[in-house]
Amino acid sequence: MQDPIRTRCDDGILEVVVDRPKANAIDLETSRKMGLIFRDFRDNPDLRVAIVTGAGEKFFSAGWDLKAAAAGDAVDGDYGVGGFGGLQELRDLNKPVICAVNGICCGGGLEIALSADLIIAAPHATFALPEIRSGTVADAASIKLPKRIPYHIAMDMLLTGRWLDVEEAHRWGFVNEIVVAGRLMDRAWELARLLASGPPLVYAAIKEIVREAEGATFQTAMNKITKRQFATVDILYSSEDQLEGARAFAEKRAPIWKGK
Repeated sequence: MQDPIRTRCDDGILEVVVDRPKANAIDLETSRKMGLIFRDFRDNPDLRVAIVTGAGEKFFSAGWDLKAAAAGDAVDGDYGVGGFGGLQELRDLNKPVICAVNGICCGGGLEIALSADLIIAAPHATFALPEIRSGTVADAASIKLPKRIPYHIAMDMLLTGRWLDVEEAHRWGFVNEIVVAGRLMDRAWELARLLASGPPLVYAAIKEIVREAEGATFQTAMNKITKRQFATVDILYSSEDQLEGARAFAEKRAPIWKGK
């Protein structure tokens, strides 16, 4: 049988491709495998950036595999490490993740995309949350989407299942960039190499601060930063990289980041 997930690593970058024809839908087994892959990415100090995409040119992912569900794959089953798709609930993922949307991105597929830090998309990409039509709730999207785009647009998508083309998704801000046909993965790797060349300890601090500050007041979050109560901030402020950044600036040279 064909492996539902393909991966490759190059120079600190991990590429994860969902490859389950015809719609790159995700069943329990695939979700669990993705969780292990992203857990290993999180824990491997040699990996700095991940790219997630779908195989082919039609689907990024249709999300939950309804055919598998109809055959007995429990909707509320054990999705594995990190929850559905391996990203949504993966704790302490403090490395950048890029999502390259190569086509239809709906349901759980859109929820996986929303778990990334940057989303780029091909001109033919489309987005929707059609769960309402199958009598279920887009749970993660119900939490995340109203915080990412205007409330009424998010509720329109959740309540009606309406489809958005890539231009509208870009206009509302949950797609960073529309990439010309045929260059999507080239652009994803360009971004990944840019991020991989940056300071990993700073990325980790940014991700933890953003994540933890979401439910806190501004002053509470600021106090935790200044008192070094975020683990990543404490590590950063005591690191060789912190000194290297200052020295490189003073010496007018490019910094050499060691991640320590």
